[in-house]
Amino acid sequence: MLSFGDPVPFADEVRAAGAALICQVQTLAQARRAIDAGAEVIVAQGAEAGGHGAVRGTTTLVPEVRDLCARAGTDALVLAAGGIADGRGLAAALMLGADGVLVGTCLYAAEEALVPPALQRSAVAADGDATLRTSVVDIVRSRDWPAEFSIRVLRNAFVDRWHGREEAQLADAARGYAAAASAGDPDESAVIVGEAVGLIGRVRPAVDIIQTMVADAEAQLHRGEQLIVAG
Repeated sequence: MLSFGDPVPFADEVRAAGAALICQVQTLAQARRAIDAGAEVIVAQGAEAGGHGAVRGTTTLVPEVRDLCARAGTDALVLAAGGIADGRGLAAALMLGADGVLVGTCLYAAEEALVPPALQRSAVAADGDATLRTSVVDIVRSRDWPAEFSIRVLRNAFVDRWHGREEAQLADAARGYAAAASAGDPDESAVIVGEAVGLIGRVRPAVDIIQTMVADAEAQLHRGEQLIVAG
């Protein structure tokens, strides 16, 4: 799965390894490049997503990517990502033209997730208003990300102290940040989740999360069908 750069130079190597070429995109220009690369799966990632991303919203990016694929004559699968954590989001993504979804934040709350317990508890307790996009988490870790890709994280003491002060001596905080991250401190290290954090509610087995999402999506689509018939 490739993202945040040109996939074309890597496409032949991926295919030679017998793997499917999955390209995550944040803009239509990136989607066009993924099509040029022969991507078998294109993930249209909206800015609601946790982790690194850009500025487009999921609900407009997904149908535009679907339309672009149709015009290009590719049979690549289109997946929606960003802000999707339950059956309502899955049903909405399907109606927008996606073939499925890629989810992250809801699985951050899975029992199997390799997440420090304190970070997981802080995510479960948060709502979508508690996240923001920033660059300070990358700066303190000496990660040289392109300016157009910020990272969405949970607001906490570290983020509130440094966000908007990117030109300050943030590098001096690197040792303390690394220690906090190693200790799983949810106040002084990054909790990397998206706006869908307000929809997760509790820690559950991954199979329960997925099965509930699919069942709820089916119910939502059935409800929509009934509303259309009634109308």
